[in-house]
Amino acid sequence: MLDQPLTLPCGAVLPNRLSKAAMTEGLADPLGRPTAELERLYRVWGAGGAGMLLSGNVQVDGDHLERPGNVILDKPADGAMIDALRRWTGAAKAGGAQFWAQISHAGRQTMKPVNPQPKAPSAVKLGLPGGQFGEPVALTGDEIRDLIARFASTAQSCREGGFDGAQIHAAHGYLISQFLSPRSNQRTDEWGGPLENRARFLREVVRATRAAVGPQFALSVKLNSADFQKGGFAFEDSQTVAGWLADDGVDLIEISGGTYEQPRLLGIEGMEPVEQPGVKASTLAREAYFVDFALAMKDAVKVPLMVTGGFRTRAAMEEALARGAADVIGLGRPLCVEPDGAARILAGTESLPRAENGLGLFPAWLSFLKKVPMLRAVDSFAGQYWFYAQITALGKTGHTAPERSVLAAFLEVERGNKTWLAERTKLTA
Repeated sequence: MLDQPLTLPCGAVLPNRLSKAAMTEGLADPLGRPTAELERLYRVWGAGGAGMLLSGNVQVDGDHLERPGNVILDKPADGAMIDALRRWTGAAKAGGAQFWAQISHAGRQTMKPVNPQPKAPSAVKLGLPGGQFGEPVALTGDEIRDLIARFASTAQSCREGGFDGAQIHAAHGYLISQFLSPRSNQRTDEWGGPLENRARFLREVVRATRAAVGPQFALSVKLNSADFQKGGFAFEDSQTVAGWLADDGVDLIEISGGTYEQPRLLGIEGMEPVEQPGVKASTLAREAYFVDFALAMKDAVKVPLMVTGGFRTRAAMEEALARGAADVIGLGRPLCVEPDGAARILAGTESLPRAENGLGLFPAWLSFLKKVPMLRAVDSFAGQYWFYAQITALGKTGHTAPERSVLAAFLEVERGNKTWLAERTKLTA
């Protein structure tokens, strides 16, 4: 089934069942505009065999970035921005793939150098050591309504810029995910409390976005199967919300999981014990982290599901499709190492690389240092920075840099972040 097309409810047709999953790029200019590096990166990925490409975070608020270098569309795009978007989308779609924009707001997961007092549903600070994140401030009702309009406006600009669809990012602990979780949403007004209220922001964003882009533009939501945290967004909540989203007319739901505090999306250990939802585990779940949640959700949700996280072998991908656990398979980190990994799988390659094995800041003989929470967090982020460095190399040269050490990648990304923020401060002062 991997090479079979998929027709979505809006009428859009994905050429095959493999998608390049959303991954942060950090390659926009300091004003948040797409660059030649982003064009080169997505031209490479677009030629790599996946039927659909998802962009990294396109931010609705320049003061709430997931990281420096995000594309920013926090106001209706002018002619120059539309032209830049069209160059980017044209490069991505040159190989025949669909290209969708992932639209997001980081909320309290905005790093302190970007915003020391980020807006969030409630003033509940992120539970990570090291002081990388600031003290959040609760959004007012008027600010929430403004953000709903911003998501819709950003999607409309993306449509005008040549994207084939948009994905609303409601997972991984970013702003909409924060509204869904009882741990981070402690409001007592219409936006907090029972699940219906906590999901109101997401549903209003979806409805406003659909009204802005029309019925034939593909619209997706990325949703946590669970937060995997005690007192967080639970699987039963996720099932209910997914059903509501189907009623609201989304075309695809991507199932993922975790937050910065509990990064199950990366298959790594967080700062606290994992809260295991009561979903029966299968042998397939040993490779694909969230496939059993999608399978349990499938009967209740009558829209196509995409599952991302952990897939490496063609056999597991085919089994997930055959069992109805997924309609689309998302591939992320493997495509940072082998950008043509989707084409390889479609041609019969049995497995993609698992480069994350062994990546870390500390050598094996210093692994005991990871017992210290702050050092464990630094080690996890450093491993991710190695993948960031691969994406940067692809954007700048068209080739990966597998010889780059984790330490070198970590230092490279940190320098780049500081330089970008300094330049942005000058330009926006």
